[in-house]
Amino acid sequence: METKKDSTEDKILEAAKNVFVTKGMEGARMQEIADEAGINKALLHYYFRSKERLFEAIFTGIINMAFPKIMDILRSDAGIVTKIELVIDAYIDLLLKHPFIPGFVMKELNRDPSGLFKLVVKFGLNPRVVFDQLQEAMERGEIIRMKPQHLAANIISMCVFPFAARPILSFVMFRDDPVALEAFYSERATVIKQFVINAIVIKK
Repeated sequence: METKKDSTEDKILEAAKNVFVTKGMEGARMQEIADEAGINKALLHYYFRSKERLFEAIFTGIINMAFPKIMDILRSDAGIVTKIELVIDAYIDLLLKHPFIPGFVMKELNRDPSGLFKLVVKFGLNPRVVFDQLQEAMERGEIIRMKPQHLAANIISMCVFPFAARPILSFVMFRDDPVALEAFYSERATVIKQFVINAIVIKK
């Protein structure tokens, strides 16, 4: 019985994700989500009483997929270069498995950023940890000096943009060739790591 319950909940979350990505939180309707999941609306309300709870469950899932691993990397004793490489690997791996994330997050940031910000605060995510470690590496002369916020934003942008702009890249750069596009994504982590390390590491 527990397996059936888990299976139904997974179907609902997958359906809600698809509807939210297409229509956003505001435009989504519980009946649409129920139809997408292949269940009736009453069963949907049994699992999740509102769109808001569904949205929070999906975003919680995203955070749980990404941030524990990244925080473990940041808390490790590895050097800053290794940490940057491992974070890039983790970020790209997440996006390869769940390419809907950039569109999902951007749609909600444009609609109502306060909801996402509240969830980020709720889960105790603190970018200050990242900035402090980058700043300390700069002070030790390991990487070039710049605002840590710029470096973090540069790395995140290089990871996220190709996934957020997937339709544009597919048409403009690869002429809608899915094999070439997937090859590009599979190379992405290696290319970003090489680019970032070559750009910021101080040669001694």
